[in-house]
Amino acid sequence: MIPHAPSDASPLPHSPAADRNKAPILAELQRLLPPAGQALEVAAGTGQHAAHFAAALPAWHWLPTEPDASLLPAIARRCAGLPNVAAPLQLDVRSADWPAAPGTLDAVYCANMIHIAPWPCCEALLQGAGRCLRDGGWLILYGPFIVEGEALAPGNAAFDADLRRRDPAWGLRTLASVSAAAEAAGLHLAERVAMPANNLLLALQARTRQAS
Repeated sequence: MIPHAPSDASPLPHSPAADRNKAPILAELQRLLPPAGQALEVAAGTGQHAAHFAAALPAWHWLPTEPDASLLPAIARRCAGLPNVAAPLQLDVRSADWPAAPGTLDAVYCANMIHIAPWPCCEALLQGAGRCLRDGGWLILYGPFIVEGEALAPGNAAFDADLRRRDPAWGLRTLASVSAAAEAAGLHLAERVAMPANNLLLALQARTRQAS
């Protein structure tokens, strides 16, 4: 028998964590972001955040991107019917060719990526956001971090150890290292917000570019 390709009725990939954290993250986006704008999401995964945020922020145009091309159809299906969500695109953050012109984005959003990728991917994310954000635009990062001088929650410590066992290039990033790399990319850590389950939301703002 020839196997049938998955139909539009097949179950969509689902992340329980994305369902749990989408409401508290949205509350911070609503507080930080202006009423309308252009946003690019990095590592959109299952598309659950893209669909939830775009539905709640109808004046925002949302462009989901994902390095795994096999997830793009699921993102498109989950966001179908939302007129402010563009067709998802494949993006490796290390590419210099992001699907946004320099200085055109009001926000870049990325959740739970930089600890499940080599450090150069975090640097590339910061540099790409620094290029594409307007003056005063926001890069919003969400996930677990190591904060120097503060005890690491046991769950985060176990998660970090597991990540490093799976790939020595992975692991929780320190707040100091992310902040330093952000400064080098023209971004300033404006806010650090404590989130549920021992996560942080980092709001990094693009500095005003000097006129040439």
